[in-house]
Amino acid sequence: MEEDARDRSCCDALCFMSDHIGFCGTIRSSPSDFVVTELDERGRLVTKPLDELTNKSHVVEPDSLAKRPKLDLQNVSVDEGSSQGANAAARCPSGDPCGSDRSPGDQEGPLSGRTCQTEEDAEDVISWFLDGETNEQLSEFALDLKERWNSGTELVESSEFPLAKTCSKNQRAALHTAVRQKFPFLITLIKDSTIVVKPNLRYKELCHLVSEEEAAGFFTYLNAKEENSTFSFKPDTNKERRRAVHLFVHKRFGGLMESKSFPELGCSARDPKVVVTVRFRDRTHKARKRSLLDGQRPEVAHTAFTLRKENVEMFEAIDFLAAKLGVTPADFSYAGLKDKKAITYQAMVVRKVTTERFKDIEKIVENKRMSVFNVRPASEALRLGQLQGNHFDVIIRDVRSQSGDSAPVAGRVLEAIENVKNKGFVNYYGPQRFGKGKKVHTDQIGLALLKNEMVKSVKLFLTPEDVDDPVNRAKRYFLETEDAKGTLAMMPEFKVRERALLESLRRFGLTEEGCKDVWFCLPYAMRMFYVHAYSSRVWNEAVSYRLEAYGSRVVAGDLVRLGPVPNEEQSSDTKVHLVTEEEELANMYAIHQVVLPVPGYSVRYPENLVGRWYQELLSRDGLQTCSFRLPALALKVPGCYRHIVKQPHNVVHQLLEDHGSEVRGEGTAGTGAPLSLRISFDLDASCYATVCLREMMKHEG
Repeated sequence: MEEDARDRSCCDALCFMSDHIGFCGTIRSSPSDFVVTELDERGRLVTKPLDELTNKSHVVEPDSLAKRPKLDLQNVSVDEGSSQGANAAARCPSGDPCGSDRSPGDQEGPLSGRTCQTEEDAEDVISWFLDGETNEQLSEFALDLKERWNSGTELVESSEFPLAKTCSKNQRAALHTAVRQKFPFLITLIKDSTIVVKPNLRYKELCHLVSEEEAAGFFTYLNAKEENSTFSFKPDTNKERRRAVHLFVHKRFGGLMESKSFPELGCSARDPKVVVTVRFRDRTHKARKRSLLDGQRPEVAHTAFTLRKENVEMFEAIDFLAAKLGVTPADFSYAGLKDKKAITYQAMVVRKVTTERFKDIEKIVENKRMSVFNVRPASEALRLGQLQGNHFDVIIRDVRSQSGDSAPVAGRVLEAIENVKNKGFVNYYGPQRFGKGKKVHTDQIGLALLKNEMVKSVKLFLTPEDVDDPVNRAKRYFLETEDAKGTLAMMPEFKVRERALLESLRRFGLTEEGCKDVWFCLPYAMRMFYVHAYSSRVWNEAVSYRLEAYGSRVVAGDLVRLGPVPNEEQSSDTKVHLVTEEEELANMYAIHQVVLPVPGYSVRYPENLVGRWYQELLSRDGLQTCSFRLPALALKVPGCYRHIVKQPHNVVHQLLEDHGSEVRGEGTAGTGAPLSLRISFDLDASCYATVCLREMMKHEG
């Protein structure tokens, strides 16, 4: 498949479910003609009053987690017959190995799942598990390593010291943590059933950016894993060095922790010093499980709200809110993406922001065609797909019959709506998924990322449109000169993502390796968005091929989903069944049960012509199933399954003359005035209203 073949209209070769004539009209004459309101998991509009949305089982009052007790080494279980059991017996006050009198059904001691909180704790654990000779050899290994380090001798990762053999998971966890706490410049790992100690090369990497004292403090903080705590590096005036620290944290520990810069309190404007602070990412769902076992309520770390925006891109809105609330875009979570050219209402959750903080930004937000309301504490972040669907209120302007059709338009409208209500529509991803009207579509960037073509992906991201405005002039300058610094000076301030990418390019350069680092300036959700766009494009083409090959029959080798799955795009394997020849002959399944895989590394493909089509297309694009793992960008794309046919719910419509009179029956407007169609309906999560309307109208609108 030729590269430029991907850059065609996303609506080419799309199929229809029914053969009615349809009608013409204009969708989205203005944002107010297209209003989208999210439906939460219980099917409630997110614009409902706060008292109706508040669910006490999901809203949790602030409560401090109980402090963990001091380590109780006497109750750590030790397996009988192990060398560590003998060592423990030598030091146990009773003369017996601690825990050796337990029955197999007894629980492990209080060390299970606990970390060492101080260096004294770490010393206690090491002394408890290691005999005196091994403990002394460990200290000598660490001291020798440090001396070689300070003398400038190159450290090799093969330098290692075998520490101990342990059988208990509880023991291993305690000993791993203790060694790393006492010696933050060492790491521990399991090798041939033995805990081995090696130099921590990431520690040395960080020492090139900050002092050794700060590096030791950072890794001590990392190994302690204290919830709701932070670590701050020393104040620094060097912006490049701070940026390098941010990148180090993001690349090496981005899945575990995050970093942000804050001005040092009391610093002067002439000599601004900025502090880089890191914290662990929230793991609220895990905390809740532990809390339930402990009989405690989880601590509130999130604030939920409803965001209204008008003609504002969702990621642009998040960037703006993050800047005003003093958090990062990654702190925001949401259930689904929303259109730009529309008025949209959606639920969002932001971490580490109090409800009172929103009062400070209400007026500022309104000046940006946005508003926030229904602000309330929440117990956890939202997940993509964590919604029942969306409610749409749409006005289609200038409604008229198709060219050459002499039938009354009102009859055509009624026929179209009834057909789609009964037969449904092909569940394509909408054109906004790919950047409608753009020179470069988002799926092209996603394909470049999947093929590890990093420079190409960055250039595609910065490709200008054929418009003469400051943004596109800056992009055009970059492609002509590859001068990131000069382009940054030209790029308007409101283009947050473009400026962030150019800042990273200025530092890391337009090379394959440099551009890998550049992509980390964008939030995880944004990186994943481009890769998902490619998978969505493939799915659109696959469903067209499937319907052309087999029509609405369910045939052997098709995949069907048994039972409802509310968040189908979050599931890669839920109740998917391969249709057999016997089931085809018995007509056991209907077309609305058929699903096709959205490509990823863990999906199953149909075992008929459609399955072969997938493999041929991915091969032509230079991809294999393993290509959907991108360690260089910290992305994994398992894939999922998507129904090929969907139906709208709760459809209500009204055909009006522009002066407000309703058109009744199947006749035309009596005055000849232009007609408008007001239509409202609900769609399941991840369905597109523009695609549903296209099926009705047989016209793009």
